[in-house]
Amino acid sequence: MTKRQQERWEYLKSHGEADTLLLPCASICTPRFMNKDVKRVTVHTLRRMKEAGEKISMLTAYDYSFATILDEAGIEVLLVGDSASNVMAGHETTLPITLDQMIYHAGSVIRAIKRALVVVDLPFGTYQGNSKKALSSAIRIMKESGAHAVKLEGGESVQQSIKRILKAGVPVMGHLGLIPQSIYKFGTYVVRAKQKEEADQLKKDAKLLESIGCFAIVLEKIPSELAAEVAASVKIPVIGIGAGNKVDGQVLVTHDLLGITKSFKPRFLRRYLDMYTDIKVAAQSYLQDVKSGSFPDESEQY
Repeated sequence: MTKRQQERWEYLKSHGEADTLLLPCASICTPRFMNKDVKRVTVHTLRRMKEAGEKISMLTAYDYSFATILDEAGIEVLLVGDSASNVMAGHETTLPITLDQMIYHAGSVIRAIKRALVVVDLPFGTYQGNSKKALSSAIRIMKESGAHAVKLEGGESVQQSIKRILKAGVPVMGHLGLIPQSIYKFGTYVVRAKQKEEADQLKKDAKLLESIGCFAIVLEKIPSELAAEVAASVKIPVIGIGAGNKVDGQVLVTHDLLGITKSFKPRFLRRYLDMYTDIKVAAQSYLQDVKSGSFPDESEQY
């Protein structure tokens, strides 16, 4: 606790506000206060949910406004995904986004949440093949954004990076199956692990990630039967995206779920809104009102 936080804590106690709890935050964040009865989701919460058979909900978040809404909605895990490269910056792949940009998005999300567990993707080039660089990248995310955990793509090939990060006390979520950062290696976004050799490697990698200490695994775009087999074979939660409904939870990109994006139409995506159309119609109505002079009217002026 910093000196400033300690002084604020003493002030609250002296004014009878003992029901507030000082939450530690990254040095770049403004200290926030939260009621004690608001339960925080932790990696242990997710483990208990799997053991109890309760499904885990996970959505992406990249900014303060959306994170506030999703947190209040009760989503357990918010993923600051490198998919921000696509939906926020307009890149074709996830590869261009930088560590600094991920930290910016993560910090925005952290300042919004009161309950959710916030996991941040380590972007391409910040952990592959160099465990020291991986640790440095993870530490920067944790210190500069205040995030709760990081996520890496891959299994056996990145185990040294994962081990080094875990030894530093940083929780790690794994990611197997379709791994978007390797899209140029695969050449396509088709379903992965349909053949026995790749399926066997995926099962081996899942057990490896569990054994070295990952707290959860994301399985992306693999056959549902294989995903179910993996989920049953490990004690840690398995979160699916395009991996069927026999895993421990689901994750989607929020912009896809809300219908803000239009061209992305995989089978596994369920759109709950059509915000692309709603926002466009609202903007067109505003345009017409400005052009006609009807906005602002008398009640909207000082």
